[in-house]
Amino acid sequence: MTGSVSRPGLRRKPLGRLRQRRADYVPHKPYLAPRIVRSHRAHGDLIEALFLVSFGPSRWPVQSGWKLMLKESESRMVSILTVAYYIYLMVTTMKDIARDLGVSIVTVSKVLRNHDDIGDETRRRVLERVKELNYTPNLAARGLVTGRTYLVGLVVPDLLHPFFAQIAKSLSDALRKKGYCLSISTSEEDPELEERELDMLRSRRLDALVIATSSTTSAVLDRIQKQGTPLVLIDRRFSDLITNYVGVDDEVIGMLATEHLIEIGCKRIAHLRGPENSPGIGRLKGYLDALSKHKMRLLPGYVSTQRMVDVKSRENGAQLMGQFLALKLRPDGVFCYNDPMAIGAIHTILDAGLRVPEDIAIIGSGNLHYDTELRVPLSSIDQQTELIGERAARLTLSILESKTPQRSRTIILQPQLVVRASTERKRRTTKGKG
Repeated sequence: MTGSVSRPGLRRKPLGRLRQRRADYVPHKPYLAPRIVRSHRAHGDLIEALFLVSFGPSRWPVQSGWKLMLKESESRMVSILTVAYYIYLMVTTMKDIARDLGVSIVTVSKVLRNHDDIGDETRRRVLERVKELNYTPNLAARGLVTGRTYLVGLVVPDLLHPFFAQIAKSLSDALRKKGYCLSISTSEEDPELEERELDMLRSRRLDALVIATSSTTSAVLDRIQKQGTPLVLIDRRFSDLITNYVGVDDEVIGMLATEHLIEIGCKRIAHLRGPENSPGIGRLKGYLDALSKHKMRLLPGYVSTQRMVDVKSRENGAQLMGQFLALKLRPDGVFCYNDPMAIGAIHTILDAGLRVPEDIAIIGSGNLHYDTELRVPLSSIDQQTELIGERAARLTLSILESKTPQRSRTIILQPQLVVRASTERKRRTTKGKG
């Protein structure tokens, strides 16, 4: 670069005050080029700015384009390297902001990453300057320095299921506060599709993966973990895979729901079961343990056939409930694997002319936000959905911010019973009490 391209002291002036227009271009004063480029950068017109720098306002073409500009550049002997240098001068960096405000680059970086060790006044000044300059951090450049992309991948079976949507929201909120973005994909409960989505996300060099897997084996996740990608499982896990996990105690879910039905006087309790994964198996076990504890017999046909129920849960719940109603001795209480299945079951019961909870009491799992707005408000087991997302985010961040390898951690949250109209019968009184 020639020494005439810049002039001492020029870059020290605040960038936000530079307001040159086309008419300000002076061909015999090349040191003004950086000012003009910065001014037009603020107006979002890169090509025009480059052309003005090279040729002046009188040559601005109607049929503008890069080919014309480069052709003119050759004839005027303006090298492509010079044009590239103007692009470089155009970009506002953290260094520019730090110099303007008289603070360190580290301070600016911490403000942008929402660190809590920066004073309120300094934070305010930096954020105001960032807003004035329309500054956007260059994540690609930061990644070259830090070795991170500040992207975390999330794979879930279905985002139409409110349980996974709530987890995604709380996970994203927590990661955003630390400067990370969440990239979300769905598997539609298809293990092959899930593997392809995982490979695609990893090709983007994500810093970590959070997944509620649809697979019945741990082989793919084990391979990913061995290749060095930090992994956090949520909701589902494998007994043969040692990795990070955040979820709820599924056996306790089954126990709480079934014992609640027993307490309100149900004698014939059925279970709309989940898939052959850790939540489905755990909740089924809790249901069977509760029956055994209270010396109640499991009647034939009282556990539904295994299905993929996180996709089209309501439809599956309605259809499977119809099979229960067709039994010679229909159940008087049903524990459903999740809330959407329970909603489908309630519709089938009401369509058959029966009452909830008088004829059949229904309880689900998930405690979704709309459970109180249903035709029959749904009793449910609260799975601490938002807390699962928050804890998964904290665990992911602790892995990424640790300077030494961490041992795998398992976080088990305790579910809670939430009683509403779908099970509000008069509770059974203990013999001997008045």
